[in-house]
Amino acid sequence: MGHVLLLWLPRVAALSGNEEARPAWLRVDDGVIVDSGQDDGWVDTWETSRGDIDNRLIALAPAADVPMHWRYYPDAPPAQAAAAARIDTIRDSLGDSAALHIVAGQPAVAGQAVPVAVTTHAAMTAWTDWLTTRGLSAAAIVPSAAIVPPPDSEALWVAEVGGEAIVRTADRAFLSDPEIDRLIAGERSIAPLDAAQMRDSLLLSLAAPPLDLLSGAWKPKHGWVVDAGLLRLAKRLLVALVIVSLLIPIIHAVRLAADTKRADEAAVAIAKKAGVIASDAGTAEAELDRRLASAGGGPLAFSVPASALYDAMRDAPGVSLKTLAHRVDGTLTTTLAAPRVDDINQVLLALQARGYRITAQPMAGADGQQMANVTIRAVP
Repeated sequence: MGHVLLLWLPRVAALSGNEEARPAWLRVDDGVIVDSGQDDGWVDTWETSRGDIDNRLIALAPAADVPMHWRYYPDAPPAQAAAAARIDTIRDSLGDSAALHIVAGQPAVAGQAVPVAVTTHAAMTAWTDWLTTRGLSAAAIVPSAAIVPPPDSEALWVAEVGGEAIVRTADRAFLSDPEIDRLIAGERSIAPLDAAQMRDSLLLSLAAPPLDLLSGAWKPKHGWVVDAGLLRLAKRLLVALVIVSLLIPIIHAVRLAADTKRADEAAVAIAKKAGVIASDAGTAEAELDRRLASAGGGPLAFSVPASALYDAMRDAPGVSLKTLAHRVDGTLTTTLAAPRVDDINQVLLALQARGYRITAQPMAGADGQQMANVTIRAVP
């Protein structure tokens, strides 16, 4: 059930007379009445907890302005019974039906009695204005008379609810009036309803209100409202998203730095096994390249750029190799010949695509072929 503030609305006569109303109220937390009164204490109670997501305000309309009637349609489905009860109540009502606000509740199963509340649009206007001026918005407006349980026998109940004495028969509930009570009761007795039984019925009505006067023309037209609790949750999720977005690259950078350090340490260890003493991987690599170059091996060896050249010439069948030489610094020099300059350019572009640095000097051959003196840096 959550947290519910139950607030009795003033009588319409009291509002039209500009009297200062001090309504009765109850504070219910998880099905337990924790506070009550007939003073302004509800103001502090509501202000303290109005930001809670599960906090609700339910208003009770006085029986003086909203009498109740229960109608029976044993063979009708619940929805049809509710519609029939409303139509029959309008037909039986006195005065202008356009001024009346008639609400029929829907029974849970077929055969149950249909509760019908009758009030006026003027009363609804007075109550909603009274709530609005106090900055309140009721989740529901339930008639006080609707929460009084029916008597178990032919007797009548009289129950004290929110400062009103309400008489309950098998099919009606209304504000007690000594003269009218005797006429309606006839030979039947009128017994006071046990307070504990009334309290249980009230709490049950909060969990499942028999009907809500905020229906029909008075049903709230809710716009798009941002829930305060959801907004706080969205802010927290946004902050968490920003933190995670920042942590991902930071963690990646830390892991990359750690992996790089381990790789550098492994390179230095391998170089040490080859007799190269170095403080870091860059120094060890440079020393190894120097030793390989002096020995004619490694990436500066003849086979590396020569293999790349032959692979490039494979896709250009018209290109032939006239000369080929290799220097100690890893540079490969060659003379290429082809019927067209485009064929030679194809080979040069293929070598550049593999990351080699190329220089070419074109010239004309004695046999009419196109030729070029080319240098290929052995190290990409």
